[in-house]
Amino acid sequence: MTPPILLTGGTGTLGRLVTPLLQEAGHTVRVLSRSSHEPADGIEFVTGDLATGTGVEAAVDGVATIVHLAGTQKGDDVKARTLVQAAAARSGRPHIVYVSVVGADKIPVVSGVDRAMFGYFAAKRAAESIVADSGLPWTTLRATQFHDLTLTTVQGMAKMPVVPVPSGFRFQPVDAGEVAARLVELALGTPSGLVPDIGGPRAYEMAELVRSYLRATGKHRLIMPMKLPGKAARAFREGANLTLQRAVGRRTWEDFLTDRLRSDTGPVRSAATRPGRSAARG
Repeated sequence: MTPPILLTGGTGTLGRLVTPLLQEAGHTVRVLSRSSHEPADGIEFVTGDLATGTGVEAAVDGVATIVHLAGTQKGDDVKARTLVQAAAARSGRPHIVYVSVVGADKIPVVSGVDRAMFGYFAAKRAAESIVADSGLPWTTLRATQFHDLTLTTVQGMAKMPVVPVPSGFRFQPVDAGEVAARLVELALGTPSGLVPDIGGPRAYEMAELVRSYLRATGKHRLIMPMKLPGKAARAFREGANLTLQRAVGRRTWEDFLTDRLRSDTGPVRSAATRPGRSAARG
């Protein structure tokens, strides 16, 4: 019998897409979750917590591949260390497939201001190192920001009557389904170390992303550019979070936004972006 594939973060945005793809490939999926779940067809659930280590040894027992997707705004390095220590203590040396973020190796986090705003990148980089230095076979894929996270960000920003937008910041949103498909391909393959990045089809100024959301939802806000201080912000302005040479994603931000808003609220306006001033009404 083929051993199950362990999936951390299996109930999150990415995990919910990875699970059915692994099942379609004929694999049983074991999901590590902090909450208890009833077993489902082809899915085992193990209750555990990577932050404390509770239940992790049981989760890794008997698996040959671990797809590590569990991530938060902080503490990714702690979770990665807990996971690899538990995996290394078991027999079989499972292959760990880790999803990181483009820019993890290029966004410097050296001050309190940087850490407050960009500490996520430092934690991801630390987690990458923990996986690579674990002694286990490993594969790491860096991806740009998901469409879903980009939408959550602009929705939050649009709640303010005046939207402060970091000047010079660009983002290259990618479809989570495309990242999920690539991760499954890597999980079913041989350990490959750090593989080429995956990014969306084009990069957008932050103001473009906000304007397209405002236009599609019929909202009107004043967009106010602001220059953020610090080395991490400067790296963003220089495009350290982008992978333009690996713009392999196909689904655009406009297509995602139109589809998502239509499914949430019914007919929406076109989400297509157009050039605009840095400070203008959306």
